[in-house]
Amino acid sequence: MALEITDATFEEVVLKSDKPVLVDFWAVWCGPCKMLAPVVSELSADFDGKAVVGKVDVDNNQEFASKYGIRNIPTVLVFKNGEVVGRQVGVAPKKTYEDLINEAL
Repeated sequence: MALEITDATFEEVVLKSDKPVLVDFWAVWCGPCKMLAPVVSELSADFDGKAVVGKVDVDNNQEFASKYGIRNIPTVLVFKNGEVVGRQVGVAPKKTYEDLINEAL
């Protein structure tokens, strides 16, 4: 299960992580986000111990969505050492997200 990330926890969980972090910016009402949710959960299990996989609900947590220019959802960002090293806008095959994480490992 992907970690729920909020504006309050974003800095600690994402920016200060010693592992790569995949963040899915999503919303409850977003159809494509619902399609991506099972993939994000699988990635969380697949990369357990190697990378952090989390989700940010953009309706309730707008600070970092705004900071990183999230205009379309779902948008997935991959962070390494507090910097964005990968971005995928819209739903893509699972391998796309695996490749983003693997590149950051």
